[in-house]
Amino acid sequence: MTCTISQEAIEKTKAFHGHWCPGLALGIRVAELALREVGRSSDEEVVALVECDMCGVDAVQFLVSCTFGKGNLLYRDYGKGVFSFWRRRDGKGIRISRKASSHPEDPRAGEWNRKKREGTLTSSEAVWLRESREEKCRYLMEAPLEELFSWELLQETPPPKATIEPSHPCDCCGELVMASRLCQGKNGKSYCIPCFEKRTEK
Repeated sequence: MTCTISQEAIEKTKAFHGHWCPGLALGIRVAELALREVGRSSDEEVVALVECDMCGVDAVQFLVSCTFGKGNLLYRDYGKGVFSFWRRRDGKGIRISRKASSHPEDPRAGEWNRKKREGTLTSSEAVWLRESREEKCRYLMEAPLEELFSWELLQETPPPKATIEPSHPCDCCGELVMASRLCQGKNGKSYCIPCFEKRTEK
């Protein structure tokens, strides 16, 4: 196996995520490259910016220790297999993107995944789908990093650390909201985003 992450760490990552799949395998390899270039985060030392919400983000959380709760995992909903990492102490950053050539897609996969979700997959199709996923996982774990990804060093400074903000109750539902997320109505009242969006008179 080309992947340099220990088998023990891989098994723990699988347990953290809940299942084994190509998306998680991809995330493990992203984490491998991030660990090599910027290291593992001690508290908030490393910050990650991910541009998708796929399974592989769990590998980044578990292996690199960048998490939403600590504020050193940032998410941009671009739907792209792109991951950026910065090491705060010296500003070193790396942007990793998956190569299109590493993502061959069998034309049957989309249709059969849809049938699996709908519960209409035949037994022979289920066998093919399972074997196809296993083969894709093997490829992702064994391929050289250079075959899977392009990467470049980042020149921009790391994103700022997460700030602890006061919370205030929404004037509609009464639930506590971070001060920076409150929306101001024309009536001078402050609302959480869902309540503000429901109001006809904003």
